[in-house]
Amino acid sequence: METLPKIPMITTPRLVLRPFTMNDRDVLFAIVQEPDIFRYFPTQEAWPLEKVERYINYQIAHWKKFNYGHWAVVMRETGQIIGWNGLEYLPDTDETEVGYLISMAFWGNGYATESASAIVKFGINKIGLKEIIGLTHPQNFASQRVLEKSGLSFTRSAFYFGMDMFRYAIQASV
Repeated sequence: METLPKIPMITTPRLVLRPFTMNDRDVLFAIVQEPDIFRYFPTQEAWPLEKVERYINYQIAHWKKFNYGHWAVVMRETGQIIGWNGLEYLPDTDETEVGYLISMAFWGNGYATESASAIVKFGINKIGLKEIIGLTHPQNFASQRVLEKSGLSFTRSAFYFGMDMFRYAIQASV
């Protein structure tokens, strides 16, 4: 039996960020089937169940290697998974990105900002990252607001994942 990395849980006023397990795959699969959920992503097609399983396994491996990764975003009151949020190392640019995907039924309630703010603090204060970036499609104004409210500032237009993106960043204070 493979040992899982020690992944901390983060609690915010309305959310719990916890490690993914394979038991989450059906709920996550339903989220990634939502029409237009990937509208601003480089690959816009819904994920098959096998890709959801690969994503969960990848996140567990990412935690083992980097001591950070994505969490399941869970409603505190109901225990319902509403998406993901977390940090991911980008080997092509040697940067760490905060990324998130929230079920469309929960958009507009501040959950992405609430979880991203907690994760940015975790990355800088607990992991000791010197910089965290955020990337958005130029037309994804809601995601740009999430990054700004989470403390990141626009740095430049840049090319990531085969597409033009807006790059935001926050540096650890020295």
